[in-house]
Amino acid sequence: MTLGPPWQLIVSFSIPLIIGNLFQQLYNMADSFIVSQTIGTGALAALGSTGSLQFLILGFIVGFTNGAAVITAQRFGAGDERGVRRSFACGVIISAVITAALMIPSITFLKPLLRALNTPEEIFDDAWVYMVTMLWGMPAITLFNICSNMMRSIGDSKTPLYFLVAACILNIILDYIFILIFNMGVFGAGLATVIAQFAAGIFCIAAIRLRVKILSITAEDWNTDLKEIAVQVKVALPVGFQWSIIAIGALAVTFATNKLGTIPIAAFTAGERLDALAIFLLSSLSQAMSTFAAQNYGARKWERIRRGTLQGSAISFCLAVILGIVFIAAGRELSALFLRNEEEAIGLAYIYLAIQGGFLVFLSQLFAYRQTLIGLGGTLIPTIAGVVELVMRTIAALLLSIPLGFTGISLASPLAWAGALVPLTISLILTMKKLKRMELSKHGQ
Repeated sequence: MTLGPPWQLIVSFSIPLIIGNLFQQLYNMADSFIVSQTIGTGALAALGSTGSLQFLILGFIVGFTNGAAVITAQRFGAGDERGVRRSFACGVIISAVITAALMIPSITFLKPLLRALNTPEEIFDDAWVYMVTMLWGMPAITLFNICSNMMRSIGDSKTPLYFLVAACILNIILDYIFILIFNMGVFGAGLATVIAQFAAGIFCIAAIRLRVKILSITAEDWNTDLKEIAVQVKVALPVGFQWSIIAIGALAVTFATNKLGTIPIAAFTAGERLDALAIFLLSSLSQAMSTFAAQNYGARKWERIRRGTLQGSAISFCLAVILGIVFIAAGRELSALFLRNEEEAIGLAYIYLAIQGGFLVFLSQLFAYRQTLIGLGGTLIPTIAGVVELVMRTIAALLLSIPLGFTGISLASPLAWAGALVPLTISLILTMKKLKRMELSKHGQ
């Protein structure tokens, strides 16, 4: 990504990411759709009630592996092939340790956590079964994310896409087999997702060994040291924490929603599943911007980073406008796909989608700015922005839900996006000015 028009590279790189993230979301959407149509609204609510808790625990793994890939992308841009392999090996080791450290305590304290979130008694057992299944599947989720993110860091966003498509199809097939044929309920839905993720991870490993020689780790590359670990952790750990910080705010939203009952939970779940598609479209563009910034940072192409950031942000803004219009114009019809004839739930889901759609432009710039800063190795301001997002979302969810009910809860995320965007905007402006000075210095001006 160090040669050619920046906007074209960002778009072409992001298209497989967009398709891949859409298929990634189809895992959850397939579970939600099949569960709602075959088991019922209560089971759908059970899956939805665990969403923020999954985001808190599993999201840390996703964020950490994203951060680990930044170092790999920088070394790839600098032409350091051995450094690429060592970075990959170090990322695998640290990710495995973190997964083990998170999995056992999460499973042990799952029931108290669900109780603390006010999970309704009528859906509690299903919520626990689905969530514990996903937690036991953490190694599979880590395997796919570390391998796919490393492949993307060197500019290959297509290969992980192929495996995601195959895994999504496998997930849907297994959903129907486990739920309709073997009557495994929500456990079957969770098990299908874990098996599909594991299959995608194995496919990635095979592709790396056969086709991606620069990532083919040798015995020597596994001999990592504290310096290498420190370099990786310095970027990857804050990115993982950012995802978890955001997820804590989402837990506050879940807490407030669970107090409203099963119908609002189901409505929020349906709206959130649809909203996730838009979020991951915008997130895919920002991932491409992060890789672009990281590789060009390694190649010391400062002016190119500035142009790519401006162009990528503009594209993301336009996409957010289009998605917002779709949500506002067709949100009710989209919600009905999940909620059958539940008119009350469909009406609530539309409120959620209309509010989110009106604020997606804020989220588009938040993603673009944050991922660019991370690609350049800056994690402090993105972490501060994550804390701001946490505080804003928590306060909004707990306070606005009292006078405004479901509408107040739906406003929590948009207000959090607006608040987090402030420090990111300031930091990005200062960073772009710094890059301009570095470019002038490079040319002796």
